Amino acid sequence: MTILLLGSGGREHAFAWKMIQSPLCEKLFVAPGNAGTAAIATNVAMPPTDFDAIKAFVIQENVKMVVVGPEDPLVKGIYDYFKNDESLQHIPVIGPSKLGAQLEGSKEFAKEFLIKHNIPTAAYDSFTAETVEKGCEFLETLQPPYVLKADGLAAGKGVLIIQDLEEAKTELRNMLVHEKFGAASSKVVIEEFLDGIELSCFVLTDGKSYKILPTAKDYKRIGEGDTGLNTGGMGAVSPVPYVDAVLMEKIETRIVKPTIEGFQKDGIEYKGFVFIGLINVKNEPIVIEYNVRMGDPETEVVVPRLKSDLVELFQSVADQKLDTFELEVDPRSATTIMVVSGGYPEDFEKGKVITGLENITDSIVFHAGTKLDGDNVVSNGGRVLTVTSYGDDFQQAIKKSYQNIDKLNFDKMYFRKDIGFDLL
Repeated sequence: MTILLLGSGGREHAFAWKMIQSPLCEKLFVAPGNAGTAAIATNVAMPPTDFDAIKAFVIQENVKMVVVGPEDPLVKGIYDYFKNDESLQHIPVIGPSKLGAQLEGSKEFAKEFLIKHNIPTAAYDSFTAETVEKGCEFLETLQPPYVLKADGLAAGKGVLIIQDLEEAKTELRNMLVHEKFGAASSKVVIEEFLDGIELSCFVLTDGKSYKILPTAKDYKRIGEGDTGLNTGGMGAVSPVPYVDAVLMEKIETRIVKPTIEGFQKDGIEYKGFVFIGLINVKNEPIVIEYNVRMGDPETEVVVPRLKSDLVELFQSVADQKLDTFELEVDPRSATTIMVVSGGYPEDFEKGKVITGLENITDSIVFHAGTKLDGDNVVSNGGRVLTVTSYGDDFQQAIKKSYQNIDKLNFDKMYFRKDIGFDLL
């Protein structure tokens, strides 16, 4: 079949890399894609949120499935757009409905869902510009550090964790009154801080049944030792070494099952990924947040560990036959290290020529922010490349990734040298 994959990052390159291995995938289009997807599929210069252009393309090319990588098209309702159009409704969209996507589109919606379905999460309240002073009073009732979350989408940068009460009040006013994150912070959720180790649980559901994919842990901060500004993610490890069968059973019974049952009780159509951001507090899993798509760079370690046919897996979601699918997982560890532009996540330059890609051995390079400029691959974003490796354990896999990163070069290239440091 002909498949359209929406997105342009490392997550989408990893999906494309796996999907073209399937005998079910005759032709793969990626919109808009990057230099990595251009080498294995056909890029289409089309924004993932231009639904009318997507409709025209899908009809023209006789596309049989649409796989949605990023959150934006989901929050804007691409699933509903296809479902409500007679000429499109026979084409499955892998991703939740607009209502389901509110789990990521609105932090407040997510918190209300968690509490309604008795899923463990941190105590919280939400505030707007009109109630900013009440928000400051609420901060006074909490112990530091203080967690402030922009309610809407802020490209992974809308969360602040602050030690000082007065600074937290100032930042709350910056977010609500001075629109620090634009419309995303017109409402802010203030949350109780939880002290523990974070991990990500990825679930694929057809709305009735579900499969739990390999666990992963990513590293959000730009600086070594988890310091500095939040980024979209600087590396990831899968599986998470400290997640044993007991913790996994708690995650499934207390969090995954009630989430999928919650969709059914609330009448939420959901055929896609649920990314559950968790924190392990004294061996008790607690939900920090939901995302409605796969994480990035976690996809770059989770997808390479899937032995099963990814297109077949997506088809079973579309047909609501996921309960009959046998998911096979590679027992090896996988790690990925993100290579970013100098200055990221703040100001950075694009268009830097990347060299050394042809020298990579025993690792997979997934492109994130790249494009073709003539015969050259050049940087085209903050996060540029991610280098994924397998190993008998995560230390061995990480060592391979670092050895291969040494063969890559572009002006002002930066990467963290301590991914996995906290797991040793």
